[in-house]
Amino acid sequence: MPNLNWTFFRQALLDWYEPERRPMPWKGLRDPYLIWLSEIILQQTRVEQGWPYFERFRAAYPTVADLAAAEEDEVLRLWQGLGYYSRGRNLLKAARMVMSDFAGVFPATLNEIRQLPGVGPYTGAAIASFAYDLAVAVVDGNVYRVLSRYANEPSPIDTTTGKKLFAHYAESALGTAQAAQYNQAIMDFGALICTPKKPRCPSCPLQTKCAAFQHGTTSELPVKSKKIKRRERFFYFLLLSREDEILLQRRGEGDIWTGLYQLPLIELPQEASTQLNISDLPLTDYWPEWLPAAQLEWRKNYPPRSQQLTHQKIIGQFSAFSFKGKIELPEGTQWVNQQKIENHAFPKLIDDFFREKALYLDLF
Repeated sequence: MPNLNWTFFRQALLDWYEPERRPMPWKGLRDPYLIWLSEIILQQTRVEQGWPYFERFRAAYPTVADLAAAEEDEVLRLWQGLGYYSRGRNLLKAARMVMSDFAGVFPATLNEIRQLPGVGPYTGAAIASFAYDLAVAVVDGNVYRVLSRYANEPSPIDTTTGKKLFAHYAESALGTAQAAQYNQAIMDFGALICTPKKPRCPSCPLQTKCAAFQHGTTSELPVKSKKIKRRERFFYFLLLSREDEILLQRRGEGDIWTGLYQLPLIELPQEASTQLNISDLPLTDYWPEWLPAAQLEWRKNYPPRSQQLTHQKIIGQFSAFSFKGKIELPEGTQWVNQQKIENHAFPKLIDDFFREKALYLDLF
């Protein structure tokens, strides 16, 4: 392990840090509920995207008790567009846990905070340090990048060994500093100076002792051992309408978009998506047994659209049909009035589709 000057590192960061360099509405807050809310929203979300969601949630649910009393559909609808919807569901579960297991008082120890659904090592450390000033170092993507470059450390950050090593670096760098200020400083530094691409090395206060800068390896760090493997999935959505209603389904567990609403869906294998004539789809084994094709009148096909998720790309095809007759709907499927569509939480792919102003002219 290299001999690293953490005293220099820590003091340089604290001397550089000014809160106004990166203004955010949750900076300086001491309310653990609001800090937790901001950290959950910012998981896998850019600050610019998460900022308005934080403001909306704070306005809708000013206290943890308010959030705990909310309906899941209401929370997911407010979350819509942020992606990774398990965060929204865990948000509600954790709020209810605070009310049931902690008598409505947000937990104040790191161990108790980590018991909340959706709270991992980074989020727990952030809440503990920002709300209670506990001496815990945060380690997020910005911190990994700054530490790996300062130490010129090639250990992969996505391995057990690498995570332990960087946790040790992080605690060493924190030292006896005031945790809330230091943690915010290193995260801001990674976002503004030690950026993933084109870091601002000429103006970096760590430059004189940054091992990666000295060795010319800045662009190579941090290291990841695993490359994300993405697959493509082909979804064929049926936009079924009758009078002023459309048919919606609520997605179950065990796949993406758990608990969100969608149009009736047929998933096609790749070869079928490229070779199958959509008009022949009702004649295939892919067609749902509960839906009588004879009672549908085709209206329109819409251009395909896609959504990129972490591990998969979804290609969605939408076709509109008029429905006539009666049908026994499977569980989780319901007719919904056009005016009430906006009360339901949809995946971004479908929400974007519904937001096209011309859509309703085509439907009704």
